[in-house]
Amino acid sequence: MHISGVQTVLPGHRYAQAEITEAFSQLTAADRDLLERFHAAVGVEGRNLALPLEDYAKLDSFTRANEAYVEAALDLGERAISGALEKAGLPPEKVDHLMLCSTTGLATPSLDARLAQRAGLRDDVKRVPVFGLGCAAGAAGLSRLNDYLRGWPDHVAMLVCVELCSLTVQRDDTSVANLIAGALFGDGAAAVVATGHGPGPEVFATRGRLYPGTEHLMGWEIGEHGFRVVLDAGLTDFVERKVGGDVKDFLADYGLTPDQVASWIFHPGGPKVIDTLAAALGLPDEAMRLTRRSLREHGNLSSVSVLHVLQQTPPRPGQPAALLALGPGFSAEMLLLHW
Repeated sequence: MHISGVQTVLPGHRYAQAEITEAFSQLTAADRDLLERFHAAVGVEGRNLALPLEDYAKLDSFTRANEAYVEAALDLGERAISGALEKAGLPPEKVDHLMLCSTTGLATPSLDARLAQRAGLRDDVKRVPVFGLGCAAGAAGLSRLNDYLRGWPDHVAMLVCVELCSLTVQRDDTSVANLIAGALFGDGAAAVVATGHGPGPEVFATRGRLYPGTEHLMGWEIGEHGFRVVLDAGLTDFVERKVGGDVKDFLADYGLTPDQVASWIFHPGGPKVIDTLAAALGLPDEAMRLTRRSLREHGNLSSVSVLHVLQQTPPRPGQPAALLALGPGFSAEMLLLHW
């Protein structure tokens, strides 16, 4: 599979982290000093949000939040599809397969059904909407496109990820997990055009790793309140103990060691996770530069983030690249690419 076009789209409402901190303090009963400490610690300087800051106070129910999610997701998703197709030099009617991943809202008919019509895709396009992969979905979606194109190498496949994390804000939740989420996550969409034959970087290996008994580490509690974040304090320790070794094993199966990988395209889950994985793999600071920049400038965009880093990664012809994202399950999704 060749990645022929990648386009990330961010909402137009851009705010400095201090502005978001101030607005969040008006929405929640959380301790102000604690809130400011968390918002400073995650290393995020600013984020793009689905709505103007003053409109978040109006999201007094899951219904209103989800209505805002559908409207914004369709706008961002359509723009991402158009941009990715333009970069790939393909018209929308050439798309045979459309996979859409999102874990921050719900819609039936699914977003992909609506986006296919808005973007001008054929009415016989094969659609696969996916919910629940969370931050891992950008990498997992690429792997599933690779599977599809191995069977249909002459087809064109698209992945669209849309995440509007800010619309899941929980005004009555003063837990550490919610305060961290409110400090860390941002909004955006990304689309990828993939083909069985060039141009673009080629995916030559993929692997998923699901860790049994780790459901408590990351996810949502879903109820009448909407989406309440689950982030366990043991997540970083688990990454240190398990994930680094699995990445090394994956590389070793293809004759590689971490120091032989020219580009690291890692999901910017948070500063501690980035630092932990880099240390486990023995990577220099430069290896995570684009990942850290994405986090600093835009926050964690969930499934969109790793695709944003992919878009920013310059080609290094003849050199291998590793793409990695972590998500609920707990799970890891890994790919190897080369230009």
